[in-house]
Amino acid sequence: MLKTIREDIGAVFERDPAAGSIIEVLLCYPGLHAIWLHRLAHWMYRRRLYLVARLLSHVSRFLTGIEIHPGAVIGRRVFIDHGMGTVIGETAEVGDDVTIYQESLWGVPERRKGRGTPR
Repeated sequence: MLKTIREDIGAVFERDPAAGSIIEVLLCYPGLHAIWLHRLAHWMYRRRLYLVARLLSHVSRFLTGIEIHPGAVIGRRVFIDHGMGTVIGETAEVGDDVTIYQESLWGVPERRKGRGTPR
């Protein structure tokens, strides 16, 4: 887990020349906060704690302006830059080393067989 946190912070420094210090990144990057909260919500979702996972994702959206469904699969070192209005849906699968910019919509418009809420 510590390795993942370091990778996430490193991704911010690699892709954002405006990133000044580690403390600034930790306190002032809502994309980073959204990714970390998503990881926790996704962990809960995988353990069938659907309501708690959805509530956490809702709180994350309120705090960051970035909506990530807890069922979405997010890779390593994903960086969300100026993420206000970004929506990552339940069926989305975001790979490693991806940069996402503001007002992006990830997912598919219709439900695919085999993905979605495993109920």
